[in-house]
Amino acid sequence: MLSRAQAALRDVIRADAERVGPFLVRFDEHDDDPLMNYAVPDEGAAPTPAEVDALVAAFRARSRTPRLEYLLPSPLVDAALGAAGFTVDHLLPLMAIDTLTPPPTPAGLTVDAVTSDEDLLAVSVVQNTAFGVGRTADADDVARQRSLLRDDGVVVLARLHGEPAGAGAFTAPRHGLAQVAGIGVLPAFRRRGIVSAVCADLTARVFDAGCTPFLETEPDDKVTRLYGPLGYRTIGHSASVSLR
Repeated sequence: MLSRAQAALRDVIRADAERVGPFLVRFDEHDDDPLMNYAVPDEGAAPTPAEVDALVAAFRARSRTPRLEYLLPSPLVDAALGAAGFTVDHLLPLMAIDTLTPPPTPAGLTVDAVTSDEDLLAVSVVQNTAFGVGRTADADDVARQRSLLRDDGVVVLARLHGEPAGAGAFTAPRHGLAQVAGIGVLPAFRRRGIVSAVCADLTARVFDAGCTPFLETEPDDKVTRLYGPLGYRTIGHSASVSLR
């Protein structure tokens, strides 16, 4: 499962990625946020010091923070990056699910798959606000959402009594898996069960597509408070490492 999940995460960025040695690298030309710019090592990668130096140079040339995301264990990648001065920013639980336990739906909440520019902008407003992105959502965000849709992903918008409140997505199915991601809720609507409802909706859609859902989350109470009750279980960890 972990090997398939890593292959799926790699394939999601492959079409738009650049190759630097044993790494696929996603650069966002419009946004220098580290979350939008990262590399993923190849399966079984054993990077040399020269290859790591070339990776760092590729990031620096674009004024981006050198950053990687990959699943553990990956001792050869760990050693090569550690020797170059990279440090671990986060170890994120990787969770998967076999059977969904639907949560209660909050009164007045609807969750719909969306495709219009207006709705995709509303999704971006929710996500940028929820994740603390320090800028206003704009046409570039809509273009990113539309790119996900073109790649057979799905974007959903949650409305509470008709007002945008939450959002999320799942990436294009790869290797029988699809990643549930980008789940965010506006601060005014938190602690009302909206995250659980959005996650459950996306999870059900992935199952309906004949795939197994998985997700990465913060190492906090979301693991047990939000996703565990739906049926998700921790199967491993994803490392986010960077060179400051």
